[in-house]
Amino acid sequence: MYKNKITQALLLGAGLAVAATSTVSFAADVPAGTQLAEVQELVRGNGTEVATIDPHKSQGVPESHVIADLLEGLVGQDANGNIIPGVAETWETADNKTYTFHLRKDAKWSNGDPVTAHDFVFSFQRSVDPMTASPYSWYMEYTKMKNAKDIIAGKADKSTLGVKALDDQTLVVELDSAVPYFVMMMGHTTTKPVHKATVEKFGDQWTKPENFVGNGAFVVDKWVVNERLVLKRNEQYWDNDKTVLNQVTFLPIENQVTEMNRFLSGEIDFTNELPLEHFKRLSKQQPESVSVVGNLCTYYYLFNTKKAPFDDVRVRQAVSYTIDRNIVANAIMGQGQKPAYFLTPEITAGFEPEMPAYGKMTQQERNAEAKRLLEEAGYGDDNPLKFTLLYNTSENHKKVAIALGSMWKKSLGLNVTLENQEWKTYLSTKDSGDFEIARAGWCGDYNEASSFLTLMKSGNTTGGIHYDSKAYDDLMERAITSTSEEERKALYAEAEKLMAKDMPIAPIYQYVKSRLLSPKVGGFPANNPEEKIYSKDLYIIE
Repeated sequence: MYKNKITQALLLGAGLAVAATSTVSFAADVPAGTQLAEVQELVRGNGTEVATIDPHKSQGVPESHVIADLLEGLVGQDANGNIIPGVAETWETADNKTYTFHLRKDAKWSNGDPVTAHDFVFSFQRSVDPMTASPYSWYMEYTKMKNAKDIIAGKADKSTLGVKALDDQTLVVELDSAVPYFVMMMGHTTTKPVHKATVEKFGDQWTKPENFVGNGAFVVDKWVVNERLVLKRNEQYWDNDKTVLNQVTFLPIENQVTEMNRFLSGEIDFTNELPLEHFKRLSKQQPESVSVVGNLCTYYYLFNTKKAPFDDVRVRQAVSYTIDRNIVANAIMGQGQKPAYFLTPEITAGFEPEMPAYGKMTQQERNAEAKRLLEEAGYGDDNPLKFTLLYNTSENHKKVAIALGSMWKKSLGLNVTLENQEWKTYLSTKDSGDFEIARAGWCGDYNEASSFLTLMKSGNTTGGIHYDSKAYDDLMERAITSTSEEERKALYAEAEKLMAKDMPIAPIYQYVKSRLLSPKVGGFPANNPEEKIYSKDLYIIE
């Protein structure tokens, strides 16, 4: 089914205009006969306190969950992951290099101002402006938007970005080279618009509840840091009549057992995760509330290749080979996760990888090769390898880290120190390169292999990536500028081969998303591989 999704998106990018119709709704579609609850308020676990709700300064999944409710981009997704109209009603391109978006006339900001093409020009320019210091500016570069690369590098003014407003409702985007999946990329958080007057008036304080102006289905109502972030309906939203929920509350609960208990007591409508040790029990006792769906994400450990000892590829390979991915996926996680030997999940549309040599070995063979590599690098009983493993605060991450520490100790005699940090500090530590090995995860920003593989390009520092390979950069540059789907597929496979050889990361498992989900929550997008959850599509059943 994923191939159908990307095929549709590629067709959209190849010049077929798409218009909103009565059969494609971008808001809650309540089935006839559904008895709605009198109180339409949703409470959801969000895993951690969000670092920001500024779309041009965010880089995490928790942030994207909130921003999806507050700001609407040119396009969005339906419950099955298909690209559908957002602020843009239709779009077209003749050559995959120049895209014209036609914006709906009834789109408004929460203060009543119209949403115009000029807002997107301002916002796109802001996201690439070095003064903004957007951690996702690289994403704009990879859209191939004209001059984005030079602007981000400080070589050109933001006004030269290949985006212009022909009038209030017509936005034209010019690319340096053809990108057939460009429309799909416009659903990302970094491409969301912000209200110019508000940002210019309040600066970094524009996201405070009393200052916030957005164009999504909800606006910020109350924000108590480390306790709750409450959103209320945006009465100015163009499709407000179809929104059912009146209030959405995000709870930053890092402990999965605490989150589970608050769900079971009726305080939460759906959790962010499930505690691993309770999964089997809950599946038996409350099967109607246990939700497990496929997820376009990979869990991995990141090596800092710029610092000893992980500047030695033999050490990286040894540490990676010793991870028993079957135990992690099947015994520790045990919810349908799949052992990973690639950064790109195998469910990604159009991705056909070849299993690397170490993935074909038995674990016993991998351990033996790891020992040989480590000895060759100068480590052994007389000189044991020592390092610190960083992870963000989470009981589930801790369980994986302890298990891997035990594997490394038993197989190679390694001494591992575990260090956990709360989310904001963890992001800062990784971004600054102040780590040896760090827990990481990546979820696709769109359903195409480039969404994962561009992460490892040298110019990309999101998530603390420190892989620096000209050969890899060249491969990916050829891939993302190719208009041939077959050529891209082959180049993506080559990129994964090179990563398996250089081992800048150790892929561990491909995600599924397991959570507790109340049967009273209607409209939940269980078939969306990117887990795009828009609260405007949800409702509470009596």
